[in-house]
Amino acid sequence: MDSMDDLAEDGPGRRLFSPAAQRNRQPILEILRPLLPERGRVLEIASGSGEHGVHFAAALPSLHWQPSDTSDEALASIAAWRETAKLANLDAPLRLDVTQPWPKVDDLVAVVCINMLHISPWAASEALFSGAARALPEDGVLVVYGPFRRHGGHTAPSNARFDEDLRGRNPRWGIRELEAVDALAAEHGLALEAVHEMPANNLCLVWRR
Repeated sequence: MDSMDDLAEDGPGRRLFSPAAQRNRQPILEILRPLLPERGRVLEIASGSGEHGVHFAAALPSLHWQPSDTSDEALASIAAWRETAKLANLDAPLRLDVTQPWPKVDDLVAVVCINMLHISPWAASEALFSGAARALPEDGVLVVYGPFRRHGGHTAPSNARFDEDLRGRNPRWGIRELEAVDALAAEHGLALEAVHEMPANNLCLVWRR
């Protein structure tokens, strides 16, 4: 999920374009490719423009990609990207709010959440981990990408400025502490398996149920 302030569109109710998605989709794919099983369904939480789903589904044709979002604008964009891509393994988007009961997703093997935790209240982080723990099968993975604080501080001055901007826009937003997020995951039986350093001072985190 990328802030709607960062998105451009090619017409009313049509595809949104996210510069962040264009930059980070391939580095994230390089993490996902060896991690995900050959078959099954991946639920993407807060899919935003829908560009990640198209890229990942095209690169991982034996997996089904299930995008989701809460925003009407995002859902319309995801549907438009899906119509353009015409990929058999890219599912129609679901309306999913992590803080509400999740719809059942058949053959689920993984949950992926990109750039959501810092632009949502802490309650959304709590709901993501509790929902993923309920939905994932044994050995299923939760993959979370975005900026994080570590060991009580920011990983770069640019992240500190970004965090200040986020909190100015909404006091319930902000870059989360990795240690606090991992403690939340542990409460729900999710074990941190990997921390990947990513471009632009982001992290890609992998938890396994």
